[in-house]
Amino acid sequence: MTPAMQVLMRDIERAWDGFCAALYERSDVEAAMAVLDDPVALVNMPAMTGGNDRAQVRAHLADDVVGHLPADLARARVSRTVDTRRLVDEVRWTFTHDRPLPWLLPGLAPTGRPATVLAISVVHVRQGRIATVRTLWDDTRLRRRLLDPAS
Repeated sequence: MTPAMQVLMRDIERAWDGFCAALYERSDVEAAMAVLDDPVALVNMPAMTGGNDRAQVRAHLADDVVGHLPADLARARVSRTVDTRRLVDEVRWTFTHDRPLPWLLPGLAPTGRPATVLAISVVHVRQGRIATVRTLWDDTRLRRRLLDPAS
């Protein structure tokens, strides 16, 4: 692997980590949007939330994510794979379902129960900017555990 490829891969990680920190730690939609390419697509596959252009993504982040983050939301990276065009993160999210989560669990009223979910994000980067994000998780199991903790 060449030094140039290593720099490119570090830049991809920096862009994704910056996006996540801006959104999930600081609730800063504009800082998150700053690392997104044009055009951009962000889709949370099980919930089918997100957007397919900058305006839709901005609206999704501002209306469905920021303000709808659990008070104790925490993420821990399980694994990461990076090449010169994409990054794949496996992340364990833990939280208390203390509010509606239209970005993660649309239509499910807060249960007050603790939750853990493993999510996989596939991030495609074009010229140092995030072009697409596809995130997947086991929505059925998460909903079942929140609605019936004995399951």
